[in-house]
Amino acid sequence: MQLEQQEDQAQFKLKNASASIKERRRRGLTWYPVTITQEDIGFGGKVVLELERPAHRQDLHLFQVGAAAALFSSAPGYSGPDRPVVSGVVTRVRRNKLLLATTKEALPDWVLDGSTLNGSTLGIDLTFDEVSYREMNQALSAVMAAHGNRLAELRDVLLGAKAARFREPQADDLFYPSALNDSQLAAVRHVVTAQDVAIIHGPPGTGKTTTLVQAILETVRRERRVLVCAPSNTAVDLLTEKLAERGVNVIRLGNPSRVSELLLKHTLDAGVMAHASYAKMHAMRQTAEQHRETASERVRNFGFEERQRRQWLREEARTLRQAADDLERFMTEDVLESVQVITCTLVGASHRHIRHLGFETVFIDEAAQALEPGCWIPIAKGQRLVLAGDHHQLPPTVKSEKAAREGLRETLFEKCIQRQPNTARMLTTQYRMHAHIMGFSSEKFYGGQLVAHASVRHADLAAYDSRFNSPRFNDPRFAPDLPVEFIDTAGCGFQELAIPESRSTANPEEAHLLLERLAQLLAPLQTPCEPTDPDQRPLTIGVIAPYRAQINYLKDAIEDSAVLNDLLLQRRLSVGTVDSFQGQERDIIAITLTRSNPQGEIGFLSDIRRMNVGMTRARRKLLLVGDSSTLCRHPFFGELLAYVKGVGGYRTAHEVARLN
Repeated sequence: MQLEQQEDQAQFKLKNASASIKERRRRGLTWYPVTITQEDIGFGGKVVLELERPAHRQDLHLFQVGAAAALFSSAPGYSGPDRPVVSGVVTRVRRNKLLLATTKEALPDWVLDGSTLNGSTLGIDLTFDEVSYREMNQALSAVMAAHGNRLAELRDVLLGAKAARFREPQADDLFYPSALNDSQLAAVRHVVTAQDVAIIHGPPGTGKTTTLVQAILETVRRERRVLVCAPSNTAVDLLTEKLAERGVNVIRLGNPSRVSELLLKHTLDAGVMAHASYAKMHAMRQTAEQHRETASERVRNFGFEERQRRQWLREEARTLRQAADDLERFMTEDVLESVQVITCTLVGASHRHIRHLGFETVFIDEAAQALEPGCWIPIAKGQRLVLAGDHHQLPPTVKSEKAAREGLRETLFEKCIQRQPNTARMLTTQYRMHAHIMGFSSEKFYGGQLVAHASVRHADLAAYDSRFNSPRFNDPRFAPDLPVEFIDTAGCGFQELAIPESRSTANPEEAHLLLERLAQLLAPLQTPCEPTDPDQRPLTIGVIAPYRAQINYLKDAIEDSAVLNDLLLQRRLSVGTVDSFQGQERDIIAITLTRSNPQGEIGFLSDIRRMNVGMTRARRKLLLVGDSSTLCRHPFFGELLAYVKGVGGYRTAHEVARLN
């Protein structure tokens, strides 16, 4: 963990230390200039600022909800490494505006002087997040020191030193009616009967989130309050929305990344604002602020009585702020006391409002993508643990290669499922993919146990729209009967190009071949015939590449294709890395494997879990383009090619060219 923190901090400093404001802005780490368009007092009496950048500034940026940031001034005397800043957390981002919840009760003069409509000297920087590392290190220390308590028992079970215990199932274990399938119901029963730990193993498209929500409902029926966590804000938001839709009294702790009316209603802030005592607290804060402003008014000369009055106003303001803070704490505890479920990120489980709370059961979703130190933060609060995820999909992000080699990339989910296999129940019916798209992943990663549900088993492009069966397109070029297709570029001379500046790789000829094939596939939809079902949603396409340079090339090339560019503008076609498609699905997924070299080097492609994620995003058609002579030096791609040939989906680039 220390290696990872050092590497993360070093990378952050390297990017920022000598960079100018212009360079930081180009990298998306800075907004400059900004003006203060609104100033409010938030919870705890801290200043909340609305900051706006010029409307013509459309630079891409990395600001997001929950990010640590600092306001600075570029005015003379305020530059250099020791410049004064106002630190805070970003709580909202909207195009050219963001909200910064500061750590200050009053703003320094340089902030007030720097925000002018004409020629602002203020800017805002993203800063390094020390909090997450501090909390993870504290959690690790607590786990290592645990002895003779429940945390020590859970540690020993999770790491395989003690056997996990389960009680005998009862006929009335499940209360809530549901339409879950057999493997999903088995997983929920498994959670209910677990005394230490239970794992819901959810391969792609098997309804993991639906099953997890059902397990939480059953648990809430038996317990007063549960804690539900995930490593990402997006996953926490999704679970919060799903639970709220099922009528659960849920509070989302922290700042949601999604902005929906349903989700905002279930934030802690909204709960406190709806409390009967909120108006009283708000009035106290307003009066305190009025007293503070009055005491700070500039008067050229004033005597002893005026000085005494100002001192009284300041003391009164301080007393009112303290009373308002006490009332806020009472309201917060009152809100949290009545909820059934508290949701937050892993680090959010250390939030000051729930530090003192304990939970009978802790749920962690996306556990196979979570760093182990982060998982121990919520685990320390619970008596029982439920993990959900899939260790055959994306691993956690680790910036230090040395830390990864020494074990940081191995998750608690993996350790437990390997050392205590009886703790896991795998979901086996998938509702996303055609059976041929599912087949290879099922055999390679899931022991051949996945079964395609009848609703998707034969759902190819022809089943989507009758135009794919039109006699006009009934030739090998359009192949609606091929849910999986591999176009082999071996021998075509499509050599990869290294981009030294970015350590990235592109393969322009392979990119063009993929886009031409994609345009061929979509040609039937350009005919005026009516679709099979006029009410069904539009066809969606995802184009995936393992390298940023190839993605950039694809985006540029798509602009030259009227059909594909139109789909891009309609947001029916998207281009990105595997990571950007995690948790998503598309009717057609087209993957350019990019690597083609005499040395047989495949780089990122050797991470077969990423390939599993990429291929299983497809619902009706999976199109792969690559050089078998390079790829098949790795056994995984040799097996993949053999599978594609077995389902009749293998074609050479020369064959495709002859059909044009």
